[in-house]
Amino acid sequence: MKRALLLAAVLATALPATPAFALEDPVNAPAPQRIAREGAGLKTAIFAGGCFWGVEGVFSHVKGVRSAESGFHGGSAATASYNRIVSGGTRHAESVRITYDPYVIRYDELLRIFFSVVADPTLRNRQGPDVGAHYRTALIPTSAEQRAVAQAYLAQMGRSGVWDRPIVTRIENQRTFYPAEAYHQDFMAKNPRNGYIVRWDAPKVRALRSMFPSDYSARFLRDG
Repeated sequence: MKRALLLAAVLATALPATPAFALEDPVNAPAPQRIAREGAGLKTAIFAGGCFWGVEGVFSHVKGVRSAESGFHGGSAATASYNRIVSGGTRHAESVRITYDPYVIRYDELLRIFFSVVADPTLRNRQGPDVGAHYRTALIPTSAEQRAVAQAYLAQMGRSGVWDRPIVTRIENQRTFYPAEAYHQDFMAKNPRNGYIVRWDAPKVRALRSMFPSDYSARFLRDG
């Protein structure tokens, strides 16, 4: 179901008491034990965590992030479009590619933010009101160091006791990242009163500001 139609259904009725529509409360993800050592220079990371509007919106408010771009990862060029992936079966996930300065914000710190305020790592093929494999949560490392840090952190999360269900987030091999259509870029900044943004994504940014005040930037970083 397309997000616009799903949102209309959600707003027209009371939220059903099912896990797919459970409130996304932030959690205090554990401080990473494995610290990323990526060296100087800007780095790139890719995150899949449900609707890319919220993922992009949160990372666009993180100090040290230089760009955040919504797109598709995991499938082919032939199916890398929004209308195609929401129909299912394309192997793509809605994803966000960020460029960041590791001397300001490390990869392990980005992981902690991601699992604290963006994505629930215990949900398989869904986040918030969105259901389907294209809304899966995944980490896509772009270097051997990122992969080692991601593996260590997922294992640490599983031992932490913070979540009462198994961690199902997986690490996926990097493939071609396909930027999404222009109207998806900076969607939160352009559409702050959009019903979906107000209900599901704006609270994530507020949680970022509250839980990670030293990493929060009030300015929304526009892509590019």
